[in-house]
Amino acid sequence: MNIKENEAILEVEELAIAKRGLLSRIDRWTPACGTHRTAIGALSFVRWERPLEARSYIQEPSICLIAQGAKRIFLGKENYSYDANHFLITAMDVPFSAQILEASKEQPYLSLMLKLDPKAISQLLVDCDFPSAKQSQSSKSVIVSELRLPLLATLIRLIDLLDEPDSIPILAPLIQREILYRLLVSEQGPYLRQIGTAGSHGYQISRAIEWMKHNFRKQLRIEDLASYCQMSTSSLHHHFKTMTSMSPLQYQKLLRLQEARRLMLAESFDAASAAFQVGYESPSQFSREYRRLFSASPARDIKALLSAGNTAPDPGPRRKASSSSPPGDPVNRHV
Repeated sequence: MNIKENEAILEVEELAIAKRGLLSRIDRWTPACGTHRTAIGALSFVRWERPLEARSYIQEPSICLIAQGAKRIFLGKENYSYDANHFLITAMDVPFSAQILEASKEQPYLSLMLKLDPKAISQLLVDCDFPSAKQSQSSKSVIVSELRLPLLATLIRLIDLLDEPDSIPILAPLIQREILYRLLVSEQGPYLRQIGTAGSHGYQISRAIEWMKHNFRKQLRIEDLASYCQMSTSSLHHHFKTMTSMSPLQYQKLLRLQEARRLMLAESFDAASAAFQVGYESPSQFSREYRRLFSASPARDIKALLSAGNTAPDPGPRRKASSSSPPGDPVNRHV
């Protein structure tokens, strides 16, 4: 057996040890099912002890790792499956439908999500003089890749900072920057550069999405959005649909429905008030579109979510929305 074969065997063994370490760490930080935020703002963990049917949500720019179990992601007509041997990168906010395939009480589904900061990516591109993203690469907003030891080891070091809370403000940004660097120099680099390279289609669509996230209650004029992104209306439509699998108007509708669901689930709004709050003028139209997306009426869907323990206990009586209510984050996070 030559030196290269020995090195390959050693790397496989070290990777297996690191995967077991990731599993034990996430298991430790997830005492119950659901999503668990951490003292590192960009980092969260998820635990489920049974398979879940497909759920719709919007995934932020992020890297997602599974320590145990398996998951399938649907994006338009495409689907992506990954497990403990692979990881998922999303380069921009994309509308997913996701299904937990493998999970049990004995072997729960355990995963982590680390949000990626487009501004940090842009700065790193400048600092390290990476080549710009090619326009031909901008159609990819999602990629599944094989998990390798250098990236996994760096993520484990980030998780271990949770035991040193005083060190998090100083060391966490450095480790997160290292994670970005390792991604940018890997085969995934071109897909991330698209959101950090000014002028690329990916960067322009990311700007469009960011604007829509903060203005989804307003009437959407495609001409104004295209002008904001410095694109023609036809180019905006084409690249937006290529990267997100839907048109800007469909994306706005999804943002509205996700936010309405959040208001009803987490802030106890009734359906009519939630519909009005997110920009719907017709409660019946809202109910039809809600049922089409979530496969249940607003009342039945929220009741099912509450029964499944997807929000805090005893949310209190339903209340009507106020026109001065602060805008919430329309993104429904799910790992």
